[in-house]
Amino acid sequence: MEVVKRVHVVPLGYEFDRILEPIRDQRADLVYLLEDGGAGDGGTGGERTGESGDGANAGTETATADYHDELRAELESIVPEVRTWECDLTDVYAVLGDVTTIADVHADDRVYVNVSGAGTIPAIGATIACMDVSTDAHAYYVEPSEYAHDGTVEPASFGIDEMEQVPTYPIESPTRDQVAIMEFLADPAAWEGYHDDRTTPPKKKDLIEYARDHELSFMADRRSPDERTGEDKGAFRVLDTHVLEPLAEDGYVTIESVGRRRVVELTERGENAYRAFHHKLIDDAGEQR
Repeated sequence: MEVVKRVHVVPLGYEFDRILEPIRDQRADLVYLLEDGGAGDGGTGGERTGESGDGANAGTETATADYHDELRAELESIVPEVRTWECDLTDVYAVLGDVTTIADVHADDRVYVNVSGAGTIPAIGATIACMDVSTDAHAYYVEPSEYAHDGTVEPASFGIDEMEQVPTYPIESPTRDQVAIMEFLADPAAWEGYHDDRTTPPKKKDLIEYARDHELSFMADRRSPDERTGEDKGAFRVLDTHVLEPLAEDGYVTIESVGRRRVVELTERGENAYRAFHHKLIDDAGEQR
């Protein structure tokens, strides 16, 4: 019988007790420290096997805190496993994506997310991640006993007063099919064979052909196009209902008429959503599904 782990996810900022004590109190089995890897990782995140010594994350603010090595040592003395996960803590969508990714990896475990470990932006991203109905993760906030220092040489606060579960309101994240279509729209190199003119957005027909070739579930029951006319009007309705209309309502795509064609384009908001939920396209072996 598989053992359910208590997994804690913590953005690593200018805190010590607010990170350590809840993990100690709840007897965590596994801890992920989200460490600022800067914008260079594109918000995709990822585990690092080494510790963050000199030069490991040069130029990032949180890497300069003098007490981080001591914090890791304390954590490793009470937790069976501590992992470091690079994350751009200055990007809400990067934090959102990394927290949902970790929660997805540990879908069978109990996942707790400390939203008080690294300031406002990581707190927002981590909290939104816990609101995703497909992410069974629980956000908590730790109230310190006192605020004291700027955080660089000594932690920004000391002690903990209380720990509170953060109230969250369920939100619907994009489905796997919707994320797959956003991935296609985000990468003009993927248009080859479907839409050869990279100066204009793909057409709905291109999306249908791509969905068929990649066996997306919303096209699974659709028959092939009529051999005589080459059309399948039902496929357009299914594409609109299951993918494009929900994405357009959320502001992730725009759909415009260009002559007799209906072209689809990913918005900036859609690009951020794709980054945040790209993990839905990755299987348990780390391969693209």
